[in-house]
Amino acid sequence: MSDSKTPLLDQVQTPDDLRRLDERQLRQFADELRQETIDAVSITGGHLGAGLGVVELTVALHYLFDTPRDRLIWDVGHQAYPHKILTGRRDRIRTLRMGGGLSGFTKRAESEYDPFGAAHSSTSISAGLGMAVARDLAGKDNNVIAVIGDGAMTAGMAYEAMNNAGAMDSRLIVILNDNDMSIAPPVGALSGYLARLISGRTYMSLRDIGLQLAHKMPKGLEKKAQRVEEYARGFLTGGTMFEELGFYYVGPIDGHNLDHLIPVLKNVRDAKQGPILVHVVTQKGKGYEPAEKSADKYHGVVKFDVVTGVQAKAKSNAPAYTKVFAESLIKEARKDDKIVAITAAMPSGTGLDLFGKEFPNRTFDVGIAEQHGVTFAAGLATEGYKPFAVIYSTFLQRAYDQVVHDVAIQRLPVRFSMDRAGLVGADGPTHAGSFDVAYLGCLPGFVIMAAADEAELVHMVATQVAIDDRPSALRYPRGEGVGVEMPEFGVPLEIGKGRIVREGHKIALLSFGTRLAECLKAADELAQLGLSTTVADARFAKPLDTDLVLRLAREHEVMVTIEEGAIGGFGTYVVQTLAENGMLDRGLKVRMMVLPDTFIDQDSPNAMYAKAGLDTKGIVAKVFEALGRDKIGVIRRA
Repeated sequence: MSDSKTPLLDQVQTPDDLRRLDERQLRQFADELRQETIDAVSITGGHLGAGLGVVELTVALHYLFDTPRDRLIWDVGHQAYPHKILTGRRDRIRTLRMGGGLSGFTKRAESEYDPFGAAHSSTSISAGLGMAVARDLAGKDNNVIAVIGDGAMTAGMAYEAMNNAGAMDSRLIVILNDNDMSIAPPVGALSGYLARLISGRTYMSLRDIGLQLAHKMPKGLEKKAQRVEEYARGFLTGGTMFEELGFYYVGPIDGHNLDHLIPVLKNVRDAKQGPILVHVVTQKGKGYEPAEKSADKYHGVVKFDVVTGVQAKAKSNAPAYTKVFAESLIKEARKDDKIVAITAAMPSGTGLDLFGKEFPNRTFDVGIAEQHGVTFAAGLATEGYKPFAVIYSTFLQRAYDQVVHDVAIQRLPVRFSMDRAGLVGADGPTHAGSFDVAYLGCLPGFVIMAAADEAELVHMVATQVAIDDRPSALRYPRGEGVGVEMPEFGVPLEIGKGRIVREGHKIALLSFGTRLAECLKAADELAQLGLSTTVADARFAKPLDTDLVLRLAREHEVMVTIEEGAIGGFGTYVVQTLAENGMLDRGLKVRMMVLPDTFIDQDSPNAMYAKAGLDTKGIVAKVFEALGRDKIGVIRRA
């Protein structure tokens, strides 16, 4: 055994190295791993609190289980930074969420220790069950462990998976990382002892004998005997609900006490039981005082000073789109008491924490349950209320059937406010709002808007309030606006009408969303090259301003549409309009600029848009491609 003062983290590159340590060294190793996580995230920014809360659990799991042969799945993945450090990625941990660096979430292409990629929550048990069944079909004997947080357990998908797993009786281990459940029983020496007892082979064997004896009793007595055993354990441990789903429940245990974790997880590992749920209680931000005191602010952080905990502030004179949206909705709600707001476990991310402070009775956080949230909003709409379902574009994908069946078909005026439209930077492709225009635009009756800047966003919030006969969707990006003059109050826009921002006569740039600023820069550059350019803001993808589209087509040689979304969205509607009106037969040169048909890895937003070709340089290049000329030749002639 090494001297306790000798750093252990430097001796461990992979879990194989960790397993060579003496069990008595794990406390020191966990402390060093926690400090390394703090130091790394202070440089890169990212999700801090959740990772600090599972340091001991991470160490215990990799120490006891034969990863990667044993499959370890982290739900959501934002708590997996300690896991990354421990699985051969410590030398790159200070590239987290940067261009060319490590993903902020688990990612199959990144490491064999990441058997399942995750950045949306509540998928781990389903994926783990699939892996467990595949193992059984192949005749293998490895373990499958899914670690899921109590927040992720608010999603119906987790219970669908548990219900299926319990019915199949397949060997699967679920770790419930409980860092916020107020219903959790107290943890301490007694609960630790009970957890070790009921996870041990002796208790499991006695329990099985008792159940077998119960089966031999008359029917009524058999059921009563089973109930006595179940509720006796449920009274002590709180696991009755999970037992009803077919899981053997163990816990609660202190997730920071390795003397509790190691023996319990060892018992669970060695059990031949079917699905088992281990209830582990942890604290977000454990071991770093600023994060312990303010778990919400340290869930996701920018760069910060380790000593003081002070986070770096972004330097910008323009307000953030999220805050503009929230403040606009608050102003509208002061005038209209029918306005209510719904978030799916993202109050601060969507700005609804601000709305909730002023209107607590009109703000509803449904948990990580987007499906329920959408249908809940539909129910509110049937009773004459004006629900705003404020859900990130990427998370709204989780509720698509409800959008179609419960909202669109019934033509209910649910107002979808989709933050994080377009590319989002450090969170990468899992959080990019790439597909909403395509997946909503095909639904009859929808109104779809995109704000070109923060002032337009104010007016579009007012527009959504005014739309009371059909569903509507408003998309806006993450980050700061462009610094335009802000209106005091929003004024509803005319539905389906765009605007001309700059007049020209040869090139037409038709923008949908916040690429408008890049279009204006491109128009300046084109003008310097002798190409007179019109810039228009479509405002609406549906209903499309066909009069504007046809006017641009008639009066210009080249027409380029620009949007921050995948193919099948705004540009597609424009081209269909042109085709139906015979404009493509008149020599008009049309190009659509969309996100490329690939998932773009994390980087700064500007770098991602440059890679996508949706910046000034890309727009100018597209114009010259349409003209069939090279830029150098035009410069020479000019």
